Amino acid sequence: MGSFIDFMRGTVGRTLRVVLGLFLIWWGFWGDAGAIVGIIGFVPLLAGILNFCLVAPLVGKTFWAKPATTR
Repeated sequence: MGSFIDFMRGTVGRTLRVVLGLFLIWWGFWGDAGAIVGIIGFVPLLAGILNFCLVAPLVGKTFWAKPATTR
């Protein structure tokens, strides 16, 4: 499960979340799925844009996918 989280926190994972979010928004508001699906689509869209992972804390990783900086 940790390698999946690492994948989703990477560039390809972020891109997939944005694409999935845009698809759900389109499907919900202009397709036949309903507005609820469109609203739910904002979650992966924002997760990809803002670079956070909702399931990462469940496996002991940080919520924000940005690498930690050292001072």
